[in-house]
Amino acid sequence: MPSPTPLEIATKAVIRLVKEEKSYHIELVSQLARLDKLKNEAATTTNENHSFMVKQEETAIQETRAVFQPLRLRIAAAVEKLVAQIASDEASATSEQLTAARDAVTQGRAIMEQAVKDATIVTA
Repeated sequence: MPSPTPLEIATKAVIRLVKEEKSYHIELVSQLARLDKLKNEAATTTNENHSFMVKQEETAIQETRAVFQPLRLRIAAAVEKLVAQIASDEASATSEQLTAARDAVTQGRAIMEQAVKDATIVTA
């Protein structure tokens, strides 16, 4: 099996980062649901640790949200590197490699566009 080309490596890096970003979104949704459930149970629970559990869940949510900005910067850098790699390897790469690379660029740019929309919503 031949070693992966720089184009394949850059493509896989973008795909991995996009998957990582999606998994953090799933985790955030799950954490928000758990927090809502805990807050809804506040009136009926006799658990003396309830307020601590709510605070812990809020802390976890803040930590998850803090991951997005640096991760999106890494995605942007990886997309930039992949675009440069596509340009330099266009003549020597296979059509499958180029298609996969362009798809990864599209996915990475979609994440960055969503980040801009999210930032606009937060600041508005």
